[in-house]
Amino acid sequence: MVRNTSEVGGVSGNRFGSSDRFITGQSSAPIGLFDSGVGGLTVLRELYRQLPHESVIYFGDTARLPYGTRSPAQILEYVREILTWMVQQGVKMVIMACNTSSALALEAVQSEFDIPILGLILPGSRAAVQQGRRIGVIATPATAASHAYRHAILEADPTAQVWEVGCPEFVPLIEHNRVNDPYTAAIAQEYLEPLIQQRIDTLIYGCTHYPYLAPILRQILPSTVTLVDPAVSVVAAAAQELDLLALKNVRPPLPTRFYVSGSPLTFSGLAAQWLGCTPVVEQVAVSTLTALSASQVPTL
Repeated sequence: MVRNTSEVGGVSGNRFGSSDRFITGQSSAPIGLFDSGVGGLTVLRELYRQLPHESVIYFGDTARLPYGTRSPAQILEYVREILTWMVQQGVKMVIMACNTSSALALEAVQSEFDIPILGLILPGSRAAVQQGRRIGVIATPATAASHAYRHAILEADPTAQVWEVGCPEFVPLIEHNRVNDPYTAAIAQEYLEPLIQQRIDTLIYGCTHYPYLAPILRQILPSTVTLVDPAVSVVAAAAQELDLLALKNVRPPLPTRFYVSGSPLTFSGLAAQWLGCTPVVEQVAVSTLTALSASQVPTL
């Protein structure tokens, strides 16, 4: 695959390398970012925009996607395995670029691992109540069933009204490169109709894959509805955390390292569409993640 040195996400320079080693335990250590697939790239682009000096390790658990139809126990197991692997890579912070993981596993793993771990739901909810009071959430079935957004929104503003819709087909359609398929538009209309009937004024992307559907959603939704992408808020929260911990990188960032549990070629081809460059991608097999997690006890 090709290393590309063009601008990506507003950042110049080679962000798409593979084998460079990071210095661990220091401000120059990387930020870890993970999702079930390419959805987390929407968070990565925002990280490039807000924190252009940070090095990044990205992991896509593509062998086990979609997460949105998994049980809470499975999600927690997957997240523990990925975090254990990321700690071994020397990350200084992890951003869960996955709403399902944020909804079902964040609180548990924050108490188990001795690094900052940030989720999307609380930052996204706080951003939403600043925009409106009739708030719709489109999410994976697991995230919607957890009512994590409802709880966080009502905690931020008890006067808000919240409607959540599980959208089981969106992630598979995006991962199979069917964003522009007429069927995707039809299923989006079906998912959004109950929210339109409730006259929502704000819609939260409750899955990091969903910003890829923005052109379709905009055609369906009334023009008065504000779209909220939690990626913007979680990266802003990460920047604040790095400031508080004096962990902001002051050196030039090293190339982003991309890993997946499934096919590197499939991920690389799809990711190139969203990043504008073809990333170098390496595989970390599920068996490796499972074995590593089983052999190590998380830092308490």
